[in-house]
Amino acid sequence: MESLEDAGVYRLSGDLAIIQTIDFFTPIVDDPYVFGQIAAANALSDVYAMGGRPITALNILCFPMKDLGISVLEGVLRGGMDKIHEAGVALIGGHSVDDAELKYGLSVTGTVHPDRLITSSGARPGDSIILTKPLGTGIINTALKAGMTDQALVERVSESMATLNRRSSELMQDIGVHACTDITGFGLLGHAAQLAEHSKVGLALRLDSIPRFPEVAEFAQQGLCPAGLFRNKDYYLERVTFADQVPDYMRDVLFDAQTSGGLMICLEPEKAEALLHQLHQAGIAAAAIIGGVTAGAAGTIIVS
Repeated sequence: MESLEDAGVYRLSGDLAIIQTIDFFTPIVDDPYVFGQIAAANALSDVYAMGGRPITALNILCFPMKDLGISVLEGVLRGGMDKIHEAGVALIGGHSVDDAELKYGLSVTGTVHPDRLITSSGARPGDSIILTKPLGTGIINTALKAGMTDQALVERVSESMATLNRRSSELMQDIGVHACTDITGFGLLGHAAQLAEHSKVGLALRLDSIPRFPEVAEFAQQGLCPAGLFRNKDYYLERVTFADQVPDYMRDVLFDAQTSGGLMICLEPEKAEALLHQLHQAGIAAAAIIGGVTAGAAGTIIVS
């Protein structure tokens, strides 16, 4: 907990530690089943980011039964259950309350060998940085609420958010990496700043290399930005230096609060090329090398 890692870790013995995390949120898509899948994938991600294997989960549910009814409840829980089963995790219980607003998520427990734990504190100057999913989910979900997205885009973004980071995690563990974090509510630049600060390094990111949904730039230009984006910008902006050619709307995309985003992985350049090839072979097509780790001031980022 001391360095604000993605999840809490507790050593049980010399060769076993548990990873514990919890996450839940309000609906970001209209389909109850898809919402359940996304919420479950998001909660499981913190364990994957730390190189662990999730083993058990507990449901967390706040639900307005009178307003939404049993069919919506069943859809949310079925979506979560299917994603939990896909991850090879056992659902062992949970808790629900009657609430005015729907919220769903998981408390997840995983395991890891203490010597194989991956944190956000180990990045080294000279490392390459890989991002495994495209950016833009927060802005696009805002556009969805405004009725400005088509069904094809909703399906593409939902599929990305519902995709487990399991395979990315397995591949990075096999090849060996220095640091990792998943990209969620603090956005790419927020999580990158945290990783850089914990690792006592700087980061240099290349805008053209950062994967994002093609439609997100247009929505950002129209001002369809969630509140979390502005909170991220207010808190982290002073740590980031943008090149003059980076437009304001693309800066917003980099601060956009993500839901169930990808892993940001730091590792040696030769391994990065090999890992990127393996990720693409595994069907993780959006994965890209987006920059590198520098010996700059701790917690600072340059975007060019």
